[in-house]
Amino acid sequence: MTTFTDETRERAREIIARYPADRSRSALLPLLHLVQAEEGYVSPAGVAFCAEVLGLNKAQVGAVATFYTMYKRKPTGDFLVSVCTNTMCNVLGGQEVYDTLSEHLGVGHDETTADGTITLEHAECLAACDYGPVMTVNYDFFDGVDPSTAVGVVDELRTGGRPMPTRGARLCTLKEMAVQLAGFADERDGAVADGGPGEPTLRGLRLAQQHGVSVPGFDPNTPIRSKAEADKAAAEAKAKAEAAKPAPAEASAAPVKGGDGASAPTGAAGVAEPAKPESVTGSTAPDVKAPDDKSPQVRTAETRQPDADTAVPDAPGTKVPTETSPPASRDAREAEAAGAAANAPAGDGKPAGDSTGAQERNLNEASAGTDGTNSAGANETGAQK
Repeated sequence: MTTFTDETRERAREIIARYPADRSRSALLPLLHLVQAEEGYVSPAGVAFCAEVLGLNKAQVGAVATFYTMYKRKPTGDFLVSVCTNTMCNVLGGQEVYDTLSEHLGVGHDETTADGTITLEHAECLAACDYGPVMTVNYDFFDGVDPSTAVGVVDELRTGGRPMPTRGARLCTLKEMAVQLAGFADERDGAVADGGPGEPTLRGLRLAQQHGVSVPGFDPNTPIRSKAEADKAAAEAKAKAEAAKPAPAEASAAPVKGGDGASAPTGAAGVAEPAKPESVTGSTAPDVKAPDDKSPQVRTAETRQPDADTAVPDAPGTKVPTETSPPASRDAREAEAAGAAANAPAGDGKPAGDSTGAQERNLNEASAGTDGTNSAGANETGAQK
């Protein structure tokens, strides 16, 4: 059984510390990458290690490790070569690239060469249709490959070389890649040097620059504010808007009396003006802020499907459910009650409504024989069948 190094255990504690104390199991994904960085795959010992440090059982960890294809369950080569054979890449020659590599390396899908250098696999989709056919080496892209260029890449890898990907940083081994996926920086000299985006990806940007298309008022250097900063700015803006409102006009010294003796509003010439109704815009539903601890999904569900107790009658887009169907007649209620009484609830695996008479009769016939013979004859008949 593998004994993980002190460095791995220290990194495991660092990963777990990134999450709230009551959400430590969320660290499982990077922890699986961490154990894969030490062993080259997620072994049973790695599953046990993750279960130990997170307080889970091994079945829970194994369920996650077997769900995601990036976690390898058997020893994997230093370089994982993935060839896309999905529709677009296949039309462009992806299957031919895979077949050529399989024959050249002498391995099939999810198999590793004898020297432990390369593991070959089909990739269902690498999300790079505009560069097809594509293959990746430890998840770094080689675009527009053909059988000859693909063979050249793997041959260079087997001789100790590190061919430069079309996009991305310099190649690293699968274990080194797993360290990065666990959330730690790549400390190799020049690890993030070279590389760059592909031209098809930049095509939209090139067209926008060519035709002068941009988002109005967009400043790429504008920092993204935190929630606290945004709330503070909103409160300041609201206070400024309140201060800018005009003060209410003072009442005149001698208000004009209305017909009932009450004061009536006056115009510029002292003539009483008719009272204006309050303007009503939109819904009259109260604008109540939802509590922060309620998830957006719950708030949306309550808005779309309100119940009679909590729904606002005239809230936009909502309708309080009402009972529109008349109550069932007495005969209908009696018939429903009789039907329910005639069908006993299911229990012990027996379907609802079934009686035990047929089952008991079959058991008795099986033990005594259907033609009246004894149990020995029944057993003999059963043996012959």
